[in-house]
Amino acid sequence: MTVWQAPAGTTGDPRLVRTSLPLLQEDPRGCLRGAALHARPFVQQFPPRSRRRPVKDFAPAPVMAALDAIEFDGTKVDTALHKLRQRRDCHPSHLAWATEAVRHFLAARAEHTAEYAPGPQTLPVKDAWVTITDLVAPDARGAVRYERTAWGRRYASPDGRVREIWLLSVNSVKPRTDAEIAEAAAVAATGVPARAEFGEPYHPTGARTALPERVRVVAVGCGDGSRTLLADWDAEEAAERFARHAKPVLARAVAADQVIPGSTCVDCEGLTSCSQPPRVPFLLGTDRPRRQRRRRSVSVSDLRSHAACPAKYHLTRVLHLKSAEPESAAIRRGRAVDAWLNEQHGAKHGCRSTPLPDALPGLTAEETKPAVRMIAEHAAVCPLDGLPPDAVVRVQPRVTAYDPELDAVIIADPDLLYADAGGWVWRETKTAASRPWEGRPLLESFPQLALAVLLMSAGVLGGDPRRARIELELLYQDGSACEELYPDDPETLDEARRVVAALARPWASDETFAATPGRGCTGCEALRWCGPGLDHTAGS
Repeated sequence: MTVWQAPAGTTGDPRLVRTSLPLLQEDPRGCLRGAALHARPFVQQFPPRSRRRPVKDFAPAPVMAALDAIEFDGTKVDTALHKLRQRRDCHPSHLAWATEAVRHFLAARAEHTAEYAPGPQTLPVKDAWVTITDLVAPDARGAVRYERTAWGRRYASPDGRVREIWLLSVNSVKPRTDAEIAEAAAVAATGVPARAEFGEPYHPTGARTALPERVRVVAVGCGDGSRTLLADWDAEEAAERFARHAKPVLARAVAADQVIPGSTCVDCEGLTSCSQPPRVPFLLGTDRPRRQRRRRSVSVSDLRSHAACPAKYHLTRVLHLKSAEPESAAIRRGRAVDAWLNEQHGAKHGCRSTPLPDALPGLTAEETKPAVRMIAEHAAVCPLDGLPPDAVVRVQPRVTAYDPELDAVIIADPDLLYADAGGWVWRETKTAASRPWEGRPLLESFPQLALAVLLMSAGVLGGDPRRARIELELLYQDGSACEELYPDDPETLDEARRVVAALARPWASDETFAATPGRGCTGCEALRWCGPGLDHTAGS
């Protein structure tokens, strides 16, 4: 093990290591070096970067504030929710969702408490539980202090024998790894009450509390009130599970050094000096907004969502709110076809000789028929048929670039990348019920192709740009179509710049994310919380 070194372009003391539950997810698309840096909270970018947020971009923030008022200040629920709706630092639809979320959480708490009656009632705990380890001298990583935390809401019985930690999800209860559950339980079992100001280590509050005999980990979905008991262990079992599941993951995470560029670059203090992602100034064709703001990531899907309705973009793409309404058959069909193709392509199977599926996950028998016809159409034009056995094929890889002028991380996920004659081929496959309007330019209809042109023209993928091309495969029930674009063609490049800039400029400067009611309101995932959208649909 080598001493961890802070990257160039940063300042601060790296000797405190503070871990949290997201560090234990081991996201295959997350940057390992970035996670290790994130675990050193006192290491910051220098010169400092802007952290200004025009509106809150963390969905549970107003929920937690309202629950604090209810649980610690004795504020009545209706009064707390009234104050919640008066906040000016959140989008109005965010507050509408938060009002529901608070009621969902309180209902889940009441149901949980009733289930454990007549046992000891657990009461809210204000101070964080932090497991602190101070060392006499720096260890092999160069650390002198370790702080292990678990974000959530905390409850304990009056005698301290039982502790509960509640893990909040934005929508429904989300899956948690064994390592996350074990670490949450271990922190609840061994943590001391502590507080920390920004930029300071945790300080024990001195509250006289005995360590518990039993800990529970409860997951709750703020969006629908769903609740799952993840752990109900005595202290001994919590320690054993921590040693088995969480400790090895933490050890890997805080020492990792592999760079994997992606959306996690947004929060990385070492981005400005990192070798990845490739720098492409003015990639989106727009300058940094007049008022600096927190670094963001953006994809073409984000830009299209913002162009359709800025409020929908903020609610669904930034806050990740999702209605419980079922998805349309077209969306589920597209996902099922996409998953089947990815499985074949990931195994480097050409689809021409592969038997067609009899069923597809998530689709009814009637819905499967058109999906299978689309797969059959793809089989006739599958790009993997005819490639040499040693050809490089990447299925849905993440392509990332950084625009230092805009301070934005640009994300793209091609359906397929494969090497051909020394150049990369970027393949997009789309399912559709009908053919696109012929009078509309291709790059306007599919702006992800325009971004692909810009990324390939800038050399982000490497290879010989003169041999690079972009393929669009359109699949219908009764046919297919293929189009090719070349990023070194001047007219194509100019058109791509125009299309991307037209989408990016409004997004880059927007600070209010106002709703734009219209035809898109019907079926919108965020309609439930959108006042203008509800008014529009009621009027329609």
